[in-house]
Amino acid sequence: MVDIAHQAAINPASANDATHALVPLTAIEPGQWRALAQRTVEPNGYYLPAWELAVSATARDRTGASALSVCGGSSTRLIGLMPVVSLWQAWKIPLPALVSAHPYGTLCSPLIDRDASLEAATRLLQRAREAGAHTLILRDVALDGAAMSSLSQVLNPAGLKPRVLFSYIRASLDATQDGDRLLHEALGAKKLKELRRQRHRLAEHGVISFDIARRPDEIRVALETFLHLEASGWKGKRGTALIQDAGDAAFIRRAVPALAETAQCEIITLRAGTIPVAAGIVLRHQDRAFFFKLGIDERFAKYSPGVQLTLDLTRHLCADPAIASADSTASADHPMINPIWRGRFAIGDVLIPLRRNDPMVALIHAALLARGLARDAARRTIHLIRKQANATPPPAR
Repeated sequence: MVDIAHQAAINPASANDATHALVPLTAIEPGQWRALAQRTVEPNGYYLPAWELAVSATARDRTGASALSVCGGSSTRLIGLMPVVSLWQAWKIPLPALVSAHPYGTLCSPLIDRDASLEAATRLLQRAREAGAHTLILRDVALDGAAMSSLSQVLNPAGLKPRVLFSYIRASLDATQDGDRLLHEALGAKKLKELRRQRHRLAEHGVISFDIARRPDEIRVALETFLHLEASGWKGKRGTALIQDAGDAAFIRRAVPALAETAQCEIITLRAGTIPVAAGIVLRHQDRAFFFKLGIDERFAKYSPGVQLTLDLTRHLCADPAIASADSTASADHPMINPIWRGRFAIGDVLIPLRRNDPMVALIHAALLARGLARDAARRTIHLIRKQANATPPPAR
């Protein structure tokens, strides 16, 4: 839950309203949540109930989310849902703002009913005001997506303007194209020839197969294979593999089979004979797929197993009439996915002021900018330390 006691210290009058405006995620009826997800103006596999509830329950640094939720008119039909945490929970900043809860995947676009998009957007913002927030901070939203468009349409007449805090361009796939033609246009004949050569070399270790696990029983087995592969590589060395944290492991083992029950998750695995050399988790929501994570066996790195898996995934998604696009959910300039998936869209963090001429908005904005500068400086330092560590020769025996 958002820290209501902390909000009361900032604005005592808002504390009682906040307890009504914000509800635990577990208070949202799952059937209503699933129904809204099928009507939402913009797909977001990471805000499906089976996924976000599992994240909020145990995932590292992502627990305790609440919900801004609204029903339509006098009906009980859920038309808007935005998982949130306080600014204090998110970044230890003691100011009255709500932040979209981060669902592990890098997309936080809220669920807004396409049949009542403006009403839902208007009332979600009102809920945030009732919770005592002066700003709403949306992390990792599609800047030109339908959810952001709905919010902007109700902000503009009120004289409120969203502020983009940070943005980047990330890769996506147009899955309506022929997969082989798309790959030829993206990579060219020379690169594809080299990848085929690597695949033939990989096949010396066993017949190459591309397996797709969909059913809950088979997906549980495939998930353990993925978790082992992820932990065997650089993520394991840095201590960031999912299986290395008890809360993360519990979240993923709960979420993946639950989504498989509704055909909204699959695990893809590339094998050389009986040896799994790469695996990935793919979420599905409406007509969009989301490439969550990839794990590889680095013993086979010279054969580009992650790229080989992604080539097969590309063909698989392009051949599926139910999928129109795929979000890489990758970082900007990702060296593996960007050359293969040539679609692009803007993603970013957005600050939404909730009141006109509110001096608190400028204070919150300044605090976020300062945090961003500090974070960038820390990242540069870590990058320099790692670069120096990699360049240092091992001690003489």
